Amino acid sequence: MEAKTKEIFPEQETQRGLKNRHVQLIAIAGTIGTGLFLGAGKSIHFGGPSILLVYLIIGAFMFVLLRAIGEMLYNDTEQHSFLNFMARYIGPKTGYFGQWSYWLVVIFMAMSELTAVGVYIQLWLPHVPTVITETVILVLLFGLNTLNAKFFGETEFWFGMIKIAAIVGMIVTAVIMLFGNFHYSTSSVTGAAQLSNLFGARFSNGWGNFFASFQMIMFAFVGMEFIGMTAAETDNPQPTLKKAINQIPVRIMLFYIGALLAIMLIVPWDKIQPGKSPFVMVFELVGVKWAANLINFVVITSAASALNSCLFSTTRNLYALSNIHKDKIMTPFTKLSKRGIPLNALIFTAILVFLTPFISMIPGVSDGFTFVTSVATNLFLVVYIMTLWTFLKFRKSKEFNPEGFTLPGGKILAPVAIIGFLLIFLSLFFYSDTRIPAIGTVVWIIVFGLISHFRKPKEN
Repeated sequence: MEAKTKEIFPEQETQRGLKNRHVQLIAIAGTIGTGLFLGAGKSIHFGGPSILLVYLIIGAFMFVLLRAIGEMLYNDTEQHSFLNFMARYIGPKTGYFGQWSYWLVVIFMAMSELTAVGVYIQLWLPHVPTVITETVILVLLFGLNTLNAKFFGETEFWFGMIKIAAIVGMIVTAVIMLFGNFHYSTSSVTGAAQLSNLFGARFSNGWGNFFASFQMIMFAFVGMEFIGMTAAETDNPQPTLKKAINQIPVRIMLFYIGALLAIMLIVPWDKIQPGKSPFVMVFELVGVKWAANLINFVVITSAASALNSCLFSTTRNLYALSNIHKDKIMTPFTKLSKRGIPLNALIFTAILVFLTPFISMIPGVSDGFTFVTSVATNLFLVVYIMTLWTFLKFRKSKEFNPEGFTLPGGKILAPVAIIGFLLIFLSLFFYSDTRIPAIGTVVWIIVFGLISHFRKPKEN
């Protein structure tokens, strides 16, 4: 294993500058996204209290995925991406497809998050063109990523703290209102914080909406696997990775289930407006007049956090893939700066993301851009399935260490998670909002799959 690692990364290594607290907060940042702060209202209105079960099921699938990733990385922490294992255990052609697909997916994800930041800032600066605000944000985050992994960790640490404060504040508010017999009355809703808000008609919108909510809520979880990209950046990879992944269930219960319970305890689920953030609604009921500005600040930091993670992840991914595949055109991306940062890879990534504001300025392209980002999000499911397939191959290899950080019942749980992700992906074809992006994802799989198949692998 050591010899193989030295071949892939012969002379240079990225700098291990992340501390345990950094990785813990990065893991939290991966479990809390703008989908929770803005999308919770739509999912609650759509599925009612039954969405709590959906979050638990998808959360369980994601935990299986992360434990599978953790098992492979724990066994070889010198790998800078869990995607490297695809080529090793499935084959170079499949690995090539999975690795570059994921890199492109996260590029689109970064573009989406940059667009979100620009839109949210317009609430405060409506007369400033989004191209200016998006450029400023991108330049700032680019600058932070050029320093070293420690500065990235510090940035994510404080971004994560803001998210945690907002959700904990929501939960504490719900508890106080519940035990304080708090009543409220506004022009849109009248009621009280009480347990009965959660009961009755849990599947009142029908089983069809219950199953449809899987594909809606799945998008709130993509990106959690970013923890696998930070393994090579920690001072002490094995115990840090193990702790971060094992705490994922607690984070899901607290930050997703806890937040949703708090919202529905205060406001009956059928009174929640799908087009408005339930966080804003709850804080307004408490009497916080500046709730919209507060949540807008939280959402901006959440989107900036996701963008920051995307820049970090895609940069390391491009560096690793350039070393692995040995294409001459990729040689510049194999270089590291004096600080141990893959600077050329970071510059190229930032240039691609920088196209975002200009794409948004072209009339009629916004819908197309939304389509592309939707396809990218759907492709996450494909990568997850491929990752679990890789894990099953790893379990059959000589490199499997039964004494390591293993996934209990992995031979059973991994196939179950594969079936779960596959069913969610297939469900995309049954709803008008997701059918076209799903077809686009299939087209990508076929076209890039053929390119990957007929490409002649370089000698490593």
